[in-house]
Amino acid sequence: MSRDTQRLPLMPLLTLCMAAFVTIVTEALPAGLLTPMAQDLHITMAAAGQSVTVYAIGSFVAAIPLMSLLQGWRRRRLLLITLAGFTLANTVTAFATSYSLMLAARAIAGVAAGVLWAQLAGYAASMAPAHKRGKAIAIAMAGTPLALSVGVPLGTFTGNLIGWRLCFAALSVMSLVLMIILRLTAPEVAGQSVQQRLPLRSVLRLDGVRRLLLVVLTFVLAHNLLYTYISPLLEPAGMAARTDAVLLLFGLCSLVSIAVTGILVDRHLYRLTLLSIGLFLMAALLLPLHAAIWWAVALWGLAFGGAATLFQTEMVHRAEAATDVAQSMLVTVWNLAIAGGGMLGGLLLESSGVSGFAPVLFLLLLVAIWMARKPSQSGAARNTVAR
Repeated sequence: MSRDTQRLPLMPLLTLCMAAFVTIVTEALPAGLLTPMAQDLHITMAAAGQSVTVYAIGSFVAAIPLMSLLQGWRRRRLLLITLAGFTLANTVTAFATSYSLMLAARAIAGVAAGVLWAQLAGYAASMAPAHKRGKAIAIAMAGTPLALSVGVPLGTFTGNLIGWRLCFAALSVMSLVLMIILRLTAPEVAGQSVQQRLPLRSVLRLDGVRRLLLVVLTFVLAHNLLYTYISPLLEPAGMAARTDAVLLLFGLCSLVSIAVTGILVDRHLYRLTLLSIGLFLMAALLLPLHAAIWWAVALWGLAFGGAATLFQTEMVHRAEAATDVAQSMLVTVWNLAIAGGGMLGGLLLESSGVSGFAPVLFLLLLVAIWMARKPSQSGAARNTVAR
């Protein structure tokens, strides 16, 4: 293999990274702009918050059925359509004069996100030589911690300063620019032929796929339980007013994690996965100790930053030709865990208060690390690179 063919195509991979950035900011931005959105649309804060719920439902409902139907489509073409969906949805959101129209636009954005996440890792991996697939996925997925640590806080600040509508208009322009760059720089990758396609049941039976989905469910459920209710969890330590600083530390540590993951993922996928869950376990143990909260948050950020890359890289190895459908399952489980984190956290707050969070986090992560233990012999033979 020549040196040129071993190089990663940075421009299209960075474009995928920014597509992930736009997706996450589009999803989370309303949470920071509920007050101006509610006032402008003459609705309650609770009603404005449903813009996040509708987005998540769109992603949850659309990922598996749409990717099952669209397996045969060329990948660049499909990704361009999803970015067009974001352009349309954010434009309509920016100019919406009614609550129902805004919710419809948010649902379209959620559907686009479900399809984008289902194909992002597989498309990134297809651009790279086999021994650099993990690094390619890491570059594409870096948009997630970047959005959480920089994009959402910056968007919230800007939206409260100049207006929430201009923020969504800016996201629309950004996705349009990404469409142009992607069309000019990214390679076209063929979809799957009818003979190559596997039904959902067959994909679920692939070695290690169900175990990995359970790891994702428990890990992401633990993360969203903590992320959603971080403010009340900080109250006993008298740190609720410093939630922004705590989340900034989390975001910075997540960026460090994604950088380290990108360097090491192709050689140490299995060890990094165990390390990620282990660091989160340590964070759960330290969380009840008021003097150790900063350390707990730092460990949590280091654990979470590279997690999406690790899980999606493992799914690429496991599913191989059925990657897009398997990734759509991962996206669905991920969104299920997001919703579950909110519901479970609410139940815990009502029943036992914040003291009940740490034991539940610890239990979830014990299940995750148990399910992430060494895969079967066939999986080990096929995925030597993951060790």
